[in-house]
Amino acid sequence: MIERKQELLAIALILIFTAPLFILGGNSHIRIHDNLDSNMTWYRVLLNSGNYLAETGSNIPQMLDGVAPRDAFDSQFVGIVWLYAIFPTPLAFAFSQLITRVFAFIGMRLWLRDYIIKDPSKKYITLFVSVAFALTPFWPSGMLSTLGMPLALWAFLNIRKGKKSIWNWLILTLLPFYSSLILGFCFLLFLVACIWVYDIVKKRGWNWRFFGSMAYMSAIYCVVNYRFISQMFFQTNEPDSRSAFDLPNNSFLGSIRLTFKNFTIGHTHDQSLATYIILPVILLALIVMLVKKDWRTQKPFLWLLGLNFSLSVWYAFWWWGAWNPIKEQISIMRSFNFSRFHFLQPFIFYGIFALALVYFASKGGWWKKFAILGLVLQIGVVFAGNSEIVYREAGTPSIDQFYARNQFQDIKAYIGKPQKDYRVASIGIHPSISQENGFYTLDGYVNSYPLSYKEKFREIIAKELDKSPLLKGYYDGWGNRVYIFSAELGKNYLFDKNSKKHIKHLELDTKAFREMGGEYIFSAVPIDNAAENNLHLEKTFEDEQSAWKIYLYKVGDLNAG
Repeated sequence: MIERKQELLAIALILIFTAPLFILGGNSHIRIHDNLDSNMTWYRVLLNSGNYLAETGSNIPQMLDGVAPRDAFDSQFVGIVWLYAIFPTPLAFAFSQLITRVFAFIGMRLWLRDYIIKDPSKKYITLFVSVAFALTPFWPSGMLSTLGMPLALWAFLNIRKGKKSIWNWLILTLLPFYSSLILGFCFLLFLVACIWVYDIVKKRGWNWRFFGSMAYMSAIYCVVNYRFISQMFFQTNEPDSRSAFDLPNNSFLGSIRLTFKNFTIGHTHDQSLATYIILPVILLALIVMLVKKDWRTQKPFLWLLGLNFSLSVWYAFWWWGAWNPIKEQISIMRSFNFSRFHFLQPFIFYGIFALALVYFASKGGWWKKFAILGLVLQIGVVFAGNSEIVYREAGTPSIDQFYARNQFQDIKAYIGKPQKDYRVASIGIHPSISQENGFYTLDGYVNSYPLSYKEKFREIIAKELDKSPLLKGYYDGWGNRVYIFSAELGKNYLFDKNSKKHIKHLELDTKAFREMGGEYIFSAVPIDNAAENNLHLEKTFEDEQSAWKIYLYKVGDLNAG
């Protein structure tokens, strides 16, 4: 009866955590970085483009003047896009969050129950550690890329042990449709392959069924990600933007600092929220084990702790400048981010946390109370990390305020021409806003596109880049954000309608902008020297629902100014 009540409480916590997204809908506050500014808009643009099912090598006409490769985005087999095809954007996001967190909970519970926590009297720890893990922040468009790892690992380990169940193969079949290979699961597959090699060396035997499970899941990922594979390995006619990425130049000491920063704070795409409760509990458990000489009986704890720290070392030292001579010779080491083994860290952290809590609880007395307190506090930490709390308090616009649909419909009506017949760009706000509203843009945020377009667009902003070494390095050394940068605004794309900021000394090559087909600029702030840039303020647009005040500038013809 007690266990049943605990299970109901666990389910209730997950539902309460995700409820604001369903209740508030478009008024909910969610992550902008690598989310509202990109992926969420990409799904809508893909679906509206008519090129969702296009053959490899085709482009998306609405972004980057029609040179954005279709294959740089998710294929039609990726499940999150299906949600955006069925539901409005806020509801699609809400369902994706619920799906991810439910399966994260199930997977972590199964992995902990069957392979980490063997003591049946500690089921409550397994249950609520799984809840805490399921409620951690994660990169929303990654789906189950990180939070689905325990479920996949559980299935792999079952197959490794010879357990025959259709569920194991069903999990390995379906997960590739709701996760990313390059942003998560390729690293888990490498970890599982290491376990297979370990078994060969240790047991002197080949577990072909286990090997077959890895090959099977990898094959499905190849089908789901066929566009990415085609683009990376078979479309070599023209250099893409990734080929111009700057090589990192971290010093040795800088990499050491980054190691500890990553281990204690984590990465923005896979936060475990381990800093305040999990790490202190883990480190205290390690100290007690050493003092009481219990460490010999706690090998899983020590192995997992060592693995997680080594992942931070690998992440940090991938950016060490000493790698550069090798990276210069091997192109894939420049274009593919091998540091992302850190995507394995969240579920490992929670596995170590569970082992530490069991260790303390097994000692009884106040140690058990300490374990329960740690568990409760960590659940409090992840609840405090709810996006509605974090982003509302930060003053981030809601989904509807961000996309400002009514306001941009007014702009569309004012211009009065079919959107496909002219091109726009934005200043002080993300181009995803205009793209979400159907405008065809010269600018955008794209992970891979022709290098020639990057160089062509650079002509528009060359003088602004020369004013700011930060922006120059950002665009030239990376360049996934093809934005109209202003040295006076810096790397800030969220100037809302309450902003008092003005651009006083803008220097754009509007002739180059016009030659690329650009006609209008949507600026979130006034441009005081607009006339010097051959820009004419057409009208200012405001709307109660919108977070922005949009200054619509029209670029003069090529003979003006």
